[in-house]
Amino acid sequence: MANPPRAWQRMLSGRRLDLLDPTPMDIEIEDIAHGLAFVARWNGQTKGDFAYSVAEHSVLVEKIFGRLQPDAPVRWRLAALLHDAPEYVIGDMISPVKAAVGPSYSALDDRLTAAIHIRFGLPAQIPVTVKKQIKKADRISAWLEATQLAGFSVAESNKFFGRPNAEVIAGLELHLRPPLEVRAAFTARHETLLAQL
Repeated sequence: MANPPRAWQRMLSGRRLDLLDPTPMDIEIEDIAHGLAFVARWNGQTKGDFAYSVAEHSVLVEKIFGRLQPDAPVRWRLAALLHDAPEYVIGDMISPVKAAVGPSYSALDDRLTAAIHIRFGLPAQIPVTVKKQIKKADRISAWLEATQLAGFSVAESNKFFGRPNAEVIAGLELHLRPPLEVRAAFTARHETLLAQL
């Protein structure tokens, strides 16, 4: 009888994360920050000398969420920062690929999200209203990324992501940074939010 395929990944911290049954104790913010800093959004099809990483995107989404929901509890800002955290091990699949893979991708993402949330003091599942607010911030971030980095016209971006409120995006210019700088920025923001809980 053949051995079952390996379903865990060893992290740089030394942790061994079981993707089929992730536990909060095997999750470290340094692993998340490092992984996300090296995962490119838009399948790497962005302008510039560095990929636009999921870590950079996550920091932006948390900032936009704060603009949309200035009175939101800090824990929901932390949830916004961590909204794509599972991608540190499963990568960033563009929406058409997620649709092709089907529900198994969502199930894997949900398991990892629950473990990550519990690890950092959040409920395994956040309220639907908060999830929708984070998704709105995520779509605004996608609009900014599409128009500033991915070669989309404003009209195309409006069609696919919705036209954002000008006040919400005022002054948000995207700048590409080396992965190690982005990793440090993500980790620092996480530490700041945790300290405010």
